[in-house]
Amino acid sequence: ERSCVCTENCFVPTSEIIAVEETELNKKQRNIGKWQKMAKPHAFTVYYVKKARNHRWRCSDVTFWCVDEHLCNQWIQALKELLEMQKSRPKHLLVYINPYGGKRQGKSIYEQKVAPLFSLASISTDVVITEHANHAKDNLLEVNINKYDGVVCVGGDGMFSEVMHGLIGRIQKDSGIDQNNPKAPLVQCNIRIGIIPAGSTDCICYSTVGISDPVTSALHIIVGDCQPLDVSSVHHNNTFLKYSVSLLGYGFYGDILKDSEKKRWMGPMRYDYSGFKTFLSHHYYEGTISFQPAKHTLGSPRDKDSCRTGCYICKKSVQQLAEQHKECGLKHEEDEEEWKVIKGKFLAINAVNMSCACPRSPKGLSPAAHLADGSADLILVRKCSRFDFLRYLVRHTNQDDQFDFSFVDVYRVKSFQFTSKLSEDNESNITDIGKKRFGQFCRDHPACCCNIANSTWNCDGETLDSSAIQVRVHCQFVKLFARGIEENSKDEAAYSQSSIEQLL
Repeated sequence: ERSCVCTENCFVPTSEIIAVEETELNKKQRNIGKWQKMAKPHAFTVYYVKKARNHRWRCSDVTFWCVDEHLCNQWIQALKELLEMQKSRPKHLLVYINPYGGKRQGKSIYEQKVAPLFSLASISTDVVITEHANHAKDNLLEVNINKYDGVVCVGGDGMFSEVMHGLIGRIQKDSGIDQNNPKAPLVQCNIRIGIIPAGSTDCICYSTVGISDPVTSALHIIVGDCQPLDVSSVHHNNTFLKYSVSLLGYGFYGDILKDSEKKRWMGPMRYDYSGFKTFLSHHYYEGTISFQPAKHTLGSPRDKDSCRTGCYICKKSVQQLAEQHKECGLKHEEDEEEWKVIKGKFLAINAVNMSCACPRSPKGLSPAAHLADGSADLILVRKCSRFDFLRYLVRHTNQDDQFDFSFVDVYRVKSFQFTSKLSEDNESNITDIGKKRFGQFCRDHPACCCNIANSTWNCDGETLDSSAIQVRVHCQFVKLFARGIEENSKDEAAYSQSSIEQLL
């Protein structure tokens, strides 16, 4: 006969136990079933991760009753020792909350949904409420980050970008690395970043967890998940501009962002308005793209192998990249490897380090893009009719192959450069160029505003005014408190032989 029983059958992996606590049974509980005749039953409660549909996690609990107080205490102690053995779990976190992002709910989301879970899991926190742009970034350059097991940002993609820039910048500063040198061997950031989604856009969270949900993200942080992430550095000549982890977009997505920045008073609806306006304007931009193919990767942008938890393609691609660096060295490889050059007129140039999936586009801009394979997917949308461009945009919302168009090219790359036609002609007389370009746009777009010669780069939701840029992908440069998107199964719970039920 078992020494402990619970009210239901449950199998919980040790790695997904949140906490174990002694439980005081009330009078009503003591009168239930076989425990009715017991003078003083003892109990403990196990809090654990319960997996629901669509990658949603919740905190559930199960109570075990025991007649022997000493035996009950032994179980509590044994389970707590098992949790102590989970070395990847954070014990002390630095938390930045953006109270202004999205619907201005960041502070209340953290206090009501996240803080109680951290407290339950015995995680201590230092919380900073940001007061202005770059507050978190500036603070990370000064704070003693060595005493923390991770940094958590509560907000949207912009808040994550700020924290990421602060962390990376701090690591390079401490290591004496010049970020302005586009060929500098950057030092990896090993302090994990957690994202509690509370913004108007939560693309990064959605693409790395599978859902934009504060409780789910908090539980991934608690159990100590770790997901490496590729990061692209963006330079103009010898000047560092930004880091990007999701989208670098020129043309269509750059124009949307630039226009929407003027309409922040509209809230999230500004993206719909600016998107429609940009689609109608139908501007194209001339320029030259040169890139180095990512020959170390196993997959391609056109295959059906999506990036999932424990991704085989990411793992093998990184191994092959490491072997290449060992054989010829990073500097030699970048200098000697052949570049492919493409000139043309483009409606959109997009480079993505991840699928960029979101609720509106469940498969994203590049469904087979991988989080940690050391490459980006470069998507070139050439000049075409409005109707054809609309067909391409609609493909983002369904299951069809969005690259199956004659005017769309996609390449898996490890670095690329772009120079606009206007930048290429800089040595010529600027006035003459302006007249020439003005005439060209008037002929092609007689009903449009014709004085736009350059677009803007959309770098993870922030504008970059420089049209001529150099981009390099840094393999597994940062780490998140996530595990990638898990494969769906008939039984959403992932069971393990190392379970409480077997222990009991």
